[in-house]
Amino acid sequence: MKKIRTIIMGAAGRDFHNFNTYYRGNEKYEVVAFTATQIPNIEDRKYPAELAGELYPAGIPILPEEQLATLIKEERIDEVVFAYSDVTYAHVMHQAALVNALGADFRLLGTRETQIKSTKPLVSVCAVRTGAGKSQTSRRVASILQGMGLKVVAIRHPMPYGDLVKQKVQRFADYSDLDKHECTIEEREEYEPHIDNGTVVYAGVDYEAILREAEKEADIIVWDGGNNDFSFYASDMLIVVADPHRAGHELKHYPSETNARLADVFVINKVDTADLEDVITVRHNLNKINPKAVVVEGAIPMLLDDPEVIRNKRVLVVEDGPTHTHGDMPFGEGYITALRFGAAEIVDPRPYAVGSIRETFEKFPSIGRVLPAMGYGGQMVRDLEATVNAADVDLVISGTPIDLNRVIKINKPMIRVHYELQEIGEPSLTTLLKKKFG
Repeated sequence: MKKIRTIIMGAAGRDFHNFNTYYRGNEKYEVVAFTATQIPNIEDRKYPAELAGELYPAGIPILPEEQLATLIKEERIDEVVFAYSDVTYAHVMHQAALVNALGADFRLLGTRETQIKSTKPLVSVCAVRTGAGKSQTSRRVASILQGMGLKVVAIRHPMPYGDLVKQKVQRFADYSDLDKHECTIEEREEYEPHIDNGTVVYAGVDYEAILREAEKEADIIVWDGGNNDFSFYASDMLIVVADPHRAGHELKHYPSETNARLADVFVINKVDTADLEDVITVRHNLNKINPKAVVVEGAIPMLLDDPEVIRNKRVLVVEDGPTHTHGDMPFGEGYITALRFGAAEIVDPRPYAVGSIRETFEKFPSIGRVLPAMGYGGQMVRDLEATVNAADVDLVISGTPIDLNRVIKINKPMIRVHYELQEIGEPSLTTLLKKKFG
């Protein structure tokens, strides 16, 4: 039987998961290549034989997405699988049009083929866009469940940009684990706050192997999703976070609407800083496509040790990277904090940007007057440090969830903004989780 020659388009997350759950060991298909986008420094590598299985003794090449059309023609590709997230519907269909015009089929895998069932109760926290507040919601859910006397283990959506074999299954229980696994800044932003709250985190590449390890030490598992991807796991409760700062995106981005249609609970977040009309728009859109889901409203209060140090200062605002790159947010909590507490000027970081940081601004022109804390590799971290230290400012405001002083040396004063989810009124996550799992 002729095998279906396949390319999987991805960004080192959903693509690998789709392969592991559906294509690995599937004799009907031959996965010729992965193509990579969104994330720096992952193309021109291989998905290793140790993870790809016995059908792929040489591994599978990972190539730049720019080569897709050439690959379809030269490799006689029958099917292209789209497997990354947080992109517009228009972007998805432009890719579909390209693939179909070259004669190949275009495919999106759904939940039936890719979600894994846990032996333990499992709560998934997903979102309609990167930067909606999903991470804070995941931590809030874990805290509530811990308060109910349950041993909680978090499993984080993948960010494997290093040695994929070493990253097959990763466990993070303290800061030394972050160093052992050579975590990027993006990974630290997601893992450190869980560790600070006493929650063990698993991540990596093979999410069935990861789940089976996590089950050994958990009463209940929290899937801390990434981007706006849908969960890798079948959920006993699916919580989906929406962002009224980007009202309407829940119906225009992939796979935002998939999450919205699957949700048991919506958290409409940031109602304390969003326009009321936008909050109403989001609530209406979500109710239209999933009227059975319960709606919780949330806020993200900003906590600082001494907010008065901001007043009348010229400041550089550093925010978490993905929210402002493929999340399309021009600003974040650090920027709002600078405005709220009377900064004299929020200094544009672009004139001081060097190397890969300058390239990030060129690639994502929608970023506002904030510096995304990009750090996918050693050179990018050094470029971030150089950019921060070159900026002519009085103060750095860090809106990223990690302590930047742990990864770069800053030559000027810095203040951190801490923020966690706070539900407003009822229903609350506490009420809903106790009803479901109490």
